[in-house]
Amino acid sequence: MEPSQPCSGEDEDVAGAGRVGVAAVPLEEAARTSYVGRRAPVVAVLMTSRDRRRQILRSLDALADQRSLPPGTALRVHLVDAGSRDGTAEAVRAAHPEVEVHRAGPEVRWGQGIRMASRNSRAAGATPFTHQFWLRDDVVLADEALALLLATSRALGDTAVVVGAVRDGGVPGTRPGTGPLAYSGRRRTRLPHRLPLVEPSGRTEPCDTYDGAAVLLPRAARDRAGDLDRAFRHTLGDLDHGLRARRVQVPAFVAPRAVGERHAVPLPPAWEEPGIGVREALRRRAAELPPRAWWTYCRRHAGVRAPLLAAAPYLRTAVRAARG
Repeated sequence: MEPSQPCSGEDEDVAGAGRVGVAAVPLEEAARTSYVGRRAPVVAVLMTSRDRRRQILRSLDALADQRSLPPGTALRVHLVDAGSRDGTAEAVRAAHPEVEVHRAGPEVRWGQGIRMASRNSRAAGATPFTHQFWLRDDVVLADEALALLLATSRALGDTAVVVGAVRDGGVPGTRPGTGPLAYSGRRRTRLPHRLPLVEPSGRTEPCDTYDGAAVLLPRAARDRAGDLDRAFRHTLGDLDHGLRARRVQVPAFVAPRAVGERHAVPLPPAWEEPGIGVREALRRRAAELPPRAWWTYCRRHAGVRAPLLAAAPYLRTAVRAARG
């Protein structure tokens, strides 16, 4: 079992078959929803990056070019630079001086960085936000992506998590915007270790949890569900957050259409390199999927299957390495 194909909960309160009672919203209705008579959105954008200067600049450029936002919308970008040595912080400050850049050590991983950015967005003197927006540094948003997410959130009463599906922009032979899904919401199946991605359908689609690539949390939803859990320094924190959100009755929905593309090229898993031996393969596997965090995730969300599912990725890694 892989982090991208995580175990889902046996606890019906976490990821049960029953759906939280919020109706699906047609795309046209979401697009018509306005903020007349309401406070204009103040969106705290939470990002973290390390040594990906070109990617983060491209992502921030797309964020700055968002169109069709409700009048008066304010974006407050909180970027945690995790010890970059390629000039990321300096380049961001030069190109986007409005971005708040917080320097951290190279040991800070994605989950930690997003928690730190959230803390900074709530610091004394900061403009109170109406929404938080998790945005990965390899995601390039479409022109009206944030407007769609905000409209969908408003149509859902600003009480649900809204997930933006992101397509893979690096697949040879595909036209822009037509690649396979890279990130999205995830939905439970009968197999407890599978949470397949939810394809946008033109309507809001319920999901059981989500990848943390382009996720909008209205203030009410964020305050109920909280931040990413500190138990997860890197992977799994977003999936855990979605399952915990359901436990406190915060529903999650995938927006009617994809909101952008991933332009980073995924590297093959380091633990699958041929000829490295079982010991080295397990060391690399454990570095990417720390056993303590993985066990915490499975214990919370896999019920009686937790011990078997917790051991599965390491056993598969050992068997693969032994076969060469």
